[in-house]
Amino acid sequence: METLDLYALSQKVKLFDGISSDCLNSMLNCLGAKTVWYKRNEIILMADDSIESLGLVLEGSVLISSEDFMGVRSIMAVVEKYDIFAEAFVCANITKSPFTIAAADNCRIMWLKFPRIIQTCNKACQFHSKLIENMMNLLAFKNLQMHQKLNILSKRNLREKILAYLQINASKTKSKTFEIPLSRNELADYLNADRAALSRELGRMKDEGVIDFSLNSFKILY
Repeated sequence: METLDLYALSQKVKLFDGISSDCLNSMLNCLGAKTVWYKRNEIILMADDSIESLGLVLEGSVLISSEDFMGVRSIMAVVEKYDIFAEAFVCANITKSPFTIAAADNCRIMWLKFPRIIQTCNKACQFHSKLIENMMNLLAFKNLQMHQKLNILSKRNLREKILAYLQINASKTKSKTFEIPLSRNELADYLNADRAALSRELGRMKDEGVIDFSLNSFKILY
């Protein structure tokens, strides 16, 4: 496995919260960790691919999406640096990925064998119980994120969906000026909206002084 900044991982990865960098190297070996680089837009997992490991984003970000029978894409989630993905699938003993996971930009993924996370090993790792506790906390947090997505999609019109999405991002940064991780096409897919309709509505909101934006940088003006 290539050289990793174990201190950064112990400080910034919620899965490793409370686990010292001194213990992290042996723990990663115990979890069968391996890192893989993916290029922008490369498919990491295709729907129906076999899956037995969860992914940790070390660099870049990934998109989790699904397509209907007409080929229309819907983005379910964006997974950014130091966050994990596919944990819900493997937790539920789902052996084939129900979604497609792709690299939003050049990214590096650490794969961790899930069964080794939830089962204490014969080496009696000192921090294994803490790892299990962190996983349970992350699953609860991801459940809240899914509720946020459902809340956005339940809004009555496109403007309300846009504002709900922007307000969530503003809350994350604790600022009314922030950057979003999605391109316009990706944002349209996330909001289940037409790309042209999204652009028109963003333009109207800017003209009316509701928001301001330049590329992926947004500011809420009210």
